[in-house]
Amino acid sequence: MNKITMTLQADHLILEALREDISSEDVSTNAVMRTAAQGEADLICKQDGIIAGLEVFCRVFELLDANTVAELFCRDGEEVTNGQLLGHIRGDIRVLLSGERVALNYLQRMSGIATYTHSMAKLLEGTGIKLLDTRKTTPNMRIFEKYAVRVGGGYNHRYNLSDGVLLKDNHIGAAGGVAQAIKLAREYAPFVRKIEVETENLDMVREAVDAGADIIMLDNMSPEDMREAVRIIGGRAETECSGNVTKEKIEQLTGIGLDYISCGALTHSAPILDLSVKNLHLVEHSYRSAGRRNSSAD
Repeated sequence: MNKITMTLQADHLILEALREDISSEDVSTNAVMRTAAQGEADLICKQDGIIAGLEVFCRVFELLDANTVAELFCRDGEEVTNGQLLGHIRGDIRVLLSGERVALNYLQRMSGIATYTHSMAKLLEGTGIKLLDTRKTTPNMRIFEKYAVRVGGGYNHRYNLSDGVLLKDNHIGAAGGVAQAIKLAREYAPFVRKIEVETENLDMVREAVDAGADIIMLDNMSPEDMREAVRIIGGRAETECSGNVTKEKIEQLTGIGLDYISCGALTHSAPILDLSVKNLHLVEHSYRSAGRRNSSAD
């Protein structure tokens, strides 16, 4: 996540998360730390997985105090192991205490998604099929969760409703049918936008391909029906499988000839990766300058 994206799209969400956790003051921290003092803590991995969200983790503390310094020993997308020291965070000890939970919430959630996505993407290696996420994300977490999917080796479907045309069952019902929905979308949407249509049976597939859909989603179809749908489409549109995609089912889908497999579970069902901030202690005021330093490439 680059600096511009972080500033414009992420900072205000991180601040809201901090405000949710500190509605007036951090009573516990203010009780034991009456004045500013420099401290340092370790970021420790407690479970094997893929790390994602290190910049967001650091940003939580930086928004509380720009003088906070993080030294990281790994980068997003790298495999981490139980017991591994991932980095140090140093600054005003009150900042470290007050920001710890929010910072870990982001890092654990994002790393969990990256880890789960990585395990799913590995099942598709060599098939040419792209693994996609969906809009089934946690409110106010989409930018973080979709970033984590990319880190884990997946690809992003549309980011939001303004991002692309996807005509689902209720759009089709409102328009009066598949062909009419595609016609109306083609008339209204900018010409650079592809038109994707959700289909539930082979008759809808035939109607969608004849009406000129660019992408045809095969929703909750059996492998046999999807194979027939791919034959009917015959390369005239890209194909996407969707609906209750699991690790157990994904192997049944690899030989059908699909272009994409979308999986809501990447963001709505991934467990967190267990991480911890430990060994907080007082240090002398001796750190060099504000900012982050990544030592993984040193």
